[in-house]
Amino acid sequence: MTDFVPEPDPDEGLGNKSPAHQVTPADAADAARLVSFGLHPKLAPARDAEYTELLRRYLEEPAFARLADAVATGLGLVVLEVSTRAGMALAAAEDSVFAVRMGDYARRAGADSTDRFLHGLAHLACAAIAFPRPEDLADDGYIGRITVNGVDSFVRQACRRLEERAEAEGENTDPATGAPGLEAAWRAYARRSATGATKDARRLAGSTTGIIAKAVAFLADSGFLQRTGDDAGGTYRTTARYQLQVRDMAGSAAMAELLELGVVPVSDGTASLLPPPEEEGLELAPDAGLPFHS
Repeated sequence: MTDFVPEPDPDEGLGNKSPAHQVTPADAADAARLVSFGLHPKLAPARDAEYTELLRRYLEEPAFARLADAVATGLGLVVLEVSTRAGMALAAAEDSVFAVRMGDYARRAGADSTDRFLHGLAHLACAAIAFPRPEDLADDGYIGRITVNGVDSFVRQACRRLEERAEAEGENTDPATGAPGLEAAWRAYARRSATGATKDARRLAGSTTGIIAKAVAFLADSGFLQRTGDDAGGTYRTTARYQLQVRDMAGSAAMAELLELGVVPVSDGTASLLPPPEEEGLELAPDAGLPFHS
């Protein structure tokens, strides 16, 4: 007589566990809950016991981690990192309903095409100053600091250096007025007032510091920066989420070109293209390459 062999349960073995530890609808709900926590970028895991517990499960239970990853993928999200440091850090794919497109942000910032361009430049400069050296970007414990006025000062220094290069190479430094598409980055930025034309020098939204202030406020609202004070137009510190985002964009051509100018980090949240005074004990970033210094 042939022994009866029961057919295997198709759900058995999920996560290589025994039937007693199969993934259940409750697990699926917990995985979705973890993803929902990740969609709240300002929420720190240490401040929410449920978030902390779900992170523990993700890190210790491979089956649960795969389930949470699948939920994120189904929503058009990319999991950048899951850790007690960053929580569940997510980035939205372009076709995700959760995507916050820079173009949409720029259109909200202003209808003028030059304004949209300058907002993009402000975000690029914030990232370069926040993590000016490759080792800063690679160090999970590194905290970058930026200020609104510091970002503006840095970009204006870059504008001057780029102008010097253009003049030395005989390039056209006075393109047709009213044709912002033909203007190089430094030309569009250098022509814009830093604060505006009010008698009390109040910061106008269309000024360069106004544009930078809007950019850093957007980053703070998105959980990438934390405001720490009002000095220098507003001071901010980076979060683990911002470091992950900048790592993701570090290979972009625009970022590489800006960093090639040589960014010198300064502890007060500003940055410079100039060598710091010797007494400060700071050195240029390794391989920064500043052709305008002898």
